[in-house]
Amino acid sequence: MGYILAIDQGTTSSRAIVFDADLRIAASAQEEFPQHYPASGWVEHDAADLWTTTAATCRAAVERAGIRASEIAAIGITNQRETTVIWDRETGKPIHNAIVWQDRRTSELCQRLKADGHEAMATEITGLLLDPYFSGTKAGWILDKVEGARARAERGELAFGTVDSWLIWNLTGGEVHVTDATNAARTMLYDIRKGRWSPEMCDLLRVPIKMLPEVLDCAADFGMARADLFGREIPILGVAGDQQAATLGQACFRPGMLKSTYGTGCFALLNTGTDPVVSGNRLLTTVAYQLDGEVTYALEGSIFVAGAVVQWLRDGLGLIRSAGETQGLAERADAGQDLVLVPAFTGLGAPYWNADCRGAVFGLTRNSGPAEFARAALESVGFQTRDLLEAMHADWPGADETALRVDGGMSASDWAMQFLSDIIGAPVDRPEVLETTAMGAAWLAGQRAGLYPDREGFAKGWALERRFDPARHDDWRAERYGAWKRAVEAAQGF
Repeated sequence: MGYILAIDQGTTSSRAIVFDADLRIAASAQEEFPQHYPASGWVEHDAADLWTTTAATCRAAVERAGIRASEIAAIGITNQRETTVIWDRETGKPIHNAIVWQDRRTSELCQRLKADGHEAMATEITGLLLDPYFSGTKAGWILDKVEGARARAERGELAFGTVDSWLIWNLTGGEVHVTDATNAARTMLYDIRKGRWSPEMCDLLRVPIKMLPEVLDCAADFGMARADLFGREIPILGVAGDQQAATLGQACFRPGMLKSTYGTGCFALLNTGTDPVVSGNRLLTTVAYQLDGEVTYALEGSIFVAGAVVQWLRDGLGLIRSAGETQGLAERADAGQDLVLVPAFTGLGAPYWNADCRGAVFGLTRNSGPAEFARAALESVGFQTRDLLEAMHADWPGADETALRVDGGMSASDWAMQFLSDIIGAPVDRPEVLETTAMGAAWLAGQRAGLYPDREGFAKGWALERRFDPARHDDWRAERYGAWKRAVEAAQGF
């Protein structure tokens, strides 16, 4: 059994990747699914789509790899975090569409809870801020809006889960209701210091503890995928939320190591070791991973719109046909124009946490066109990353002089990564394997199965594809970042 099947269930698509015994990709499959926008700032998925596309891509990847189910040692899962599903334990049917992490419908509730003085307690227990981004308020909203749901939850008839729990429930035929510590830490219901669900937070957000899953290590026995899916039962041995899986895939095992993943959003995680660091700059204190019962913590900065800004250029404005066109356009942009795009389409994440801010463009001229918009879009991701790193450096001096390890779709753009290095004034390291999220999930399952090496051995195998070093001077950096800060201030004041 020399293969691992990694499930990477994301915001816009589901993927399955088969890794061989040397952690090389043997085959993969990917399938997009619809996004639903029932109101301004609301984002939903049909939870059935998440499961059916996952099952389909798993079968397709195994078939393309030309292997039998008997050759698969284990399954690893990584998933979009915070997205919330509530389902009937008896029928396995969701009682409402999944509410996606980007969704802002509980913004007013979070503001009321802040005004009532609850944020300090929430942050102390969970490491998070009172923001609609997290799962707890989403779950409470569903229980309030679906007729009879709250009473049924109190009776133990309903199950809550982030996407990992929903997939495991379906993979195991409803036999197992579990999650891992990284996903639990994103619900705003989990005590990251005590390692258990928090009665105080469950009471505050009105989510019954009895509907929550059991919390396990990231490498653990999560149940057996049922035989009718693949021809034999396969153990599920690794689970981590997508950003924590990428942290593992980037081998960021030492305190001070830092990674940033560029997908739909952008998420930077800084390993702070076994002690949770409390942020003074509105970053999140979270679980980086939990192995053998020991928790490693991280500071996290979350950007809601990264790759999504390129999708907006394509689908919203029709300026490009494919994401790959942005680099060529950015290279041709007029150097005399300094467009600044603040892509706050669903609010601003860290370190601002302004759910009500919306996007804005500054510096338009009569000659501004697709090339200038493409450059501004790519630059916005670099600017937002610097926001996160500035906050991390202020919170934890151990973050200084650290190269930034990058992954995700946008990291393939040389132009974007060079601008990122220029604007942060630090090296940016791109690995040979950009599928670090799926690799992290595969490594968790594979090392649990005895197929892959331990942390030290895995870290030795991390390989650099290219390092981007800063090529701009400090005055340029200060001028460009200053323009960004002014734009953000203006956008928030609109």
